[in-house]
Amino acid sequence: MFSKAGMDSSAPKALNSDTSSPSSSPSNYGDWKERIFFPTLLAGFVGGGAGLVSKYRKVHGLANISATYATNLSIIAACYCGAREFVRVSRRSEPDDLMNSAIAGFGTGALLGRLQGGRLGSVRYSLIFTVVGTAVDYGTLKLKPVLRSYKESIIEESSSWMKLPEWSPIQVLDEEALAAKQAREQQLYAQRALGQLNKKDP
Repeated sequence: MFSKAGMDSSAPKALNSDTSSPSSSPSNYGDWKERIFFPTLLAGFVGGGAGLVSKYRKVHGLANISATYATNLSIIAACYCGAREFVRVSRRSEPDDLMNSAIAGFGTGALLGRLQGGRLGSVRYSLIFTVVGTAVDYGTLKLKPVLRSYKESIIEESSSWMKLPEWSPIQVLDEEALAAKQAREQQLYAQRALGQLNKKDP
């Protein structure tokens, strides 16, 4: 039989091991919509746009070639992003680790290239996917702070544009201004009540 002290001493260790495991925290897995669904959707739009300017649109038809390009790019993006997330979870690394992109690009390119063009296609596609996937992820990491600051500046400009001028009789009050207004109204109400009492007194 185990002693109570032994059980108590082993319990915190189990709890600490569970909490310190990087795979147990949901934040390590990231947002699958941002890292898989949105890139796949964006690739579909890019593929559809490429079909609009393709030289084969007169032969196969504009709708058919656009749908084909959109489907193919969406499948490629979904396979690559899914493989990248699988590699990241397996390696227990951070989302901005470009080694995940390189490994996922190599594996995805090898698989799709094997299905498309045999062994030679597997080698060629694996190199292309490794370079292109890593470059796109690197560019995305560099552009994120710029896009975030640009978005914040747009929000600030829109909020300042929506703000009413000081001379306008209609003003939107914040919490402090609203509290001060309520305090003034209570003070005026108390003064009026006191004045009415003084008038009633003989």
